[in-house]
Amino acid sequence: MAEEASSLVGIIETTVEIQSSPEKLHDMFVGKKHDVPGATPSFVQGVELHEGEMGQVGSVVTWNYFHDGEAKVVTERIESIDPENNRVTYRVLDGDLMKEYKSFLITFQVTPKEEGPGSIAHWHFEYEKINEEVAHPENLLQFAAEISKEMDAHLLSEA
Repeated sequence: MAEEASSLVGIIETTVEIQSSPEKLHDMFVGKKHDVPGATPSFVQGVELHEGEMGQVGSVVTWNYFHDGEAKVVTERIESIDPENNRVTYRVLDGDLMKEYKSFLITFQVTPKEEGPGSIAHWHFEYEKINEEVAHPENLLQFAAEISKEMDAHLLSEA
């Protein structure tokens, strides 16, 4: 049984090079979620706060987004915020992802590039699939990377 369970559990991650500051991008995904649909209209259509205060640990938000040719919904809760390191962790509570995963944890962190201007956005997914037929979420990871790029372009256009 342990062998079967381990094949259902996974961790995947990716990094994206961006030009915006770590603080600006982190702030969009934490405290200014309501601005995300305007910044990434080809990906995110809506954000609605259900519990707590936007950008605070424990807040619950539903996202309406377009992925893999379909309109989808996800509800997440902020589990932790580390503003000093521009890191936030979300737990998926409900929505389309939970049809295929028992659990899904997303950590997003933005750090300055070691040399030169710009930043590195890092997406980290920890998940447990409901069964072997469910694919690992590589396409969702690519989706997160594309949102980061579109958000970066939006932030640069405001500067």
